[in-house]
Amino acid sequence: MFLMDRIRPDAVVIVYLKDPKERFWGVMRSLDATGTSVLGVDLMAFDDWLRSLDDSTGARITPSLVFFPLQRVEKILLDMASGDIPSLWERFEAKSGQSLHDYLGLEKGS
Repeated sequence: MFLMDRIRPDAVVIVYLKDPKERFWGVMRSLDATGTSVLGVDLMAFDDWLRSLDDSTGARITPSLVFFPLQRVEKILLDMASGDIPSLWERFEAKSGQSLHDYLGLEKGS
């Protein structure tokens, strides 16, 4: 299990965007005055992505590395459990049997 207590690179986050409104989930790769890069999927596609992990035909949804300019970012939330409700990354790890960072080919702290 890999849990960050701060919003910083390698944390699993949900980025809320404006103009147009979107939500993107994944591992933050960078954060600076120009914006943020996240390796993940559109939050609307998260459940489809989880289901695609079982697709034996190889028709999987592939996470993307996306840069969002700071002027589009409304807020960034850590993906954390809420009481008995698991975080999205915990749901991924329970479904796939591997850590999110390993699945994405990321080393912790890289």
